[in-house]
Amino acid sequence: MGSHHTNQNKHATVNFSALKTAIGNGEALLIKNLLANQSMQDLEKKYLINLAYINNNPTIIKLLEGIPVKE
Repeated sequence: MGSHHTNQNKHATVNFSALKTAIGNGEALLIKNLLANQSMQDLEKKYLINLAYINNNPTIIKLLEGIPVKE
């Protein structure tokens, strides 16, 4: 069971890194695909939205604002 949890954490870390890179590159379609059926912690969501604001990309900001937050 511990191995499964570790694999989930690695996948989440890779996905978060991919999201940061895609935001920096302005890749809205990739971001949409990475976010499909995903939720995230509020702090992660706020960080990514701030990153999108820095890159001045309203399309990506809107995508990120639609992410459900994990309880």
